[in-house]
Amino acid sequence: MSGPPRARRAGGDTAVALTWLYVPGDRPEVVGKALDAGADVVIVDLEDAVAPDRREYARAATAELLTGPPVTGAAAVPVHVRVHGEADVRALAGLPGLSGIRLPKITHAASVHHVAALAPGVPLYPLLESALAIEHAYAIAGAHPDVRGIALGEADLRADLGVRDDAGLDWSRGRAVVAARAAGLAPPVMSVFPDVRDLPGLRASCAHGRRLGLLGRAAIHPRQLPVIERAFRPTGEEVEAAERIIEAARTGQGALALPDGRFVDAAVVATARRTLSLADRES
Repeated sequence: MSGPPRARRAGGDTAVALTWLYVPGDRPEVVGKALDAGADVVIVDLEDAVAPDRREYARAATAELLTGPPVTGAAAVPVHVRVHGEADVRALAGLPGLSGIRLPKITHAASVHHVAALAPGVPLYPLLESALAIEHAYAIAGAHPDVRGIALGEADLRADLGVRDDAGLDWSRGRAVVAARAAGLAPPVMSVFPDVRDLPGLRASCAHGRRLGLLGRAAIHPRQLPVIERAFRPTGEEVEAAERIIEAARTGQGALALPDGRFVDAAVVATARRTLSLADRES
């Protein structure tokens, strides 16, 4: 289960993941199905998806999953765990099937350092779920070398800010995008879209998030995965533009002039390479 992703996503932490599927940690049979659902990453949830009286069982079941022989599909899909507290971190750190830890309700860099000390070398993904977390976004994103990404926890953040719709989260989303970029991390992944039946709404929401600089999205049902995948893959026009940039980069140095008169630099070239990487993904 700790092996590399599918060949089309080779490269471990450098590969671009677009779909992240949450599954309750106290339902191991559902976790097994999730591993074959087609997500880039499966996130076993020991926090919000698990009732308090089921958390010890969920922790034990998840530890068994990450310790024992891989179940169907597990060798191809990285497994992350959204922990509830320190006991979860201590129980799971060092298990061979653990590919990452998602840290809910992080508000300060010190909390990240604490978890990094408990689970050295494990990729960490802090979740920003309050106004205070947004204010400290860059400090959290750059807190430790083991931090590989940040994301918003939008349900709690919406409640904390007192906003009712997506528009009220746009500034916070933009702040997370800037903080991640400044810390040298991949663009943040969008939070879950709660209505699993409203696929047109999910599609529109993904398009809006993409315009803000977010990349990929967490899901709570497999039927959401194809919508997310399509929403964040580049269009034909974007691929053609990226190819022109890469071609120009092969023959120039520093700032590059394209045939249409636009100038691009190293950051634009890096973005073009990511676009082509996304375009190379299998459907």
